[in-house]
Amino acid sequence: MSVRQIQSIAVYGAGSWGTALALQLARNGLDVLLWDISPEHVDAINRQRENSYYLPGVAFPDGLSCSSDLQAVAAFSHYHLVVVPSHGFRGLLARLAPLLGEQDAVIWATKGLELGSGKMLHQVLEEELPQCSAYGVVSGPTFAAEVARGLPTAMTVAATHPGLAQAVAEAFQASNYRVYLSQDIIGVELGGAIKNVLAIAAGISDGLGFGANARVAIVTRGLAEIMRLGARLGAQPETLMGLAGVGDLVLTCTDNQSRNRRLGLALGQGKDLETALAEIGQAVEGAKSARSIGKLAEMAGVEMPICEVVYRILYERLPPRQAVHELISRDLKAEF
Repeated sequence: MSVRQIQSIAVYGAGSWGTALALQLARNGLDVLLWDISPEHVDAINRQRENSYYLPGVAFPDGLSCSSDLQAVAAFSHYHLVVVPSHGFRGLLARLAPLLGEQDAVIWATKGLELGSGKMLHQVLEEELPQCSAYGVVSGPTFAAEVARGLPTAMTVAATHPGLAQAVAEAFQASNYRVYLSQDIIGVELGGAIKNVLAIAAGISDGLGFGANARVAIVTRGLAEIMRLGARLGAQPETLMGLAGVGDLVLTCTDNQSRNRRLGLALGQGKDLETALAEIGQAVEGAKSARSIGKLAEMAGVEMPICEVVYRILYERLPPRQAVHELISRDLKAEF
């Protein structure tokens, strides 16, 4: 496709993150059509001119509307921003496959890996939408509520085509929004996926009352795990030391706006997984990514002990205190 200035865009997923990004784009003057699978949710949004379920009190600007008609949304623009949970990513792309062509560009803001296969999302896209050669990912230290309120934010966009990255950056860029360009899709994806699992670990530690020392140790050694896997898979270390890597990691591990951190806090305080997820009431990507990251790390031959114990706490009922003991009592080794 020939990349031009983006004047309209279809956004898929009217949760908190998809809605926040749609708000930012519409405030910048783009025509935005937001898709959601639930007609009832769409009707409420269009009637109230806000997403009162996820972002109450944030009014929709002119140029932003919502639809549950996937065919109409796909025909609305040649630019498509996917913001559905990772477990629904392939399914949505499969539905879009007959509706999109070579002239279409696909960007995603989903953070995670494919459940079961451990595949990265760009691999899923290449399998489901081989006709769309222009694609990319946006990520970084961003909470939906703050983006929706127009608070200062920075993020990274990586794409297969430099012109597409530039066009997406210009679509988001504003006095409150700073966007950096990258060609490192793998690094941006890995940073956004793994930090969610590490945020669960940080929350567990704080839920157990272990304090700031333990939290910083998790963040630092967690970053080492991201860097090891990134090096094996071809990510650029500069990416993982930037907004999409360490920036997103620190944000998600240290602020209770993070659903992943809140899940960890609940587990550390003795609640079971089902209760904790029900209390949060929204998708917690790290709970699903813990399975996929373990599979990806195994295939890559990379040791990721923090991510591994999070998986065991979530799905093998490993007691959190025992998990911490196992991490601390591992054999001595050089830091680097």
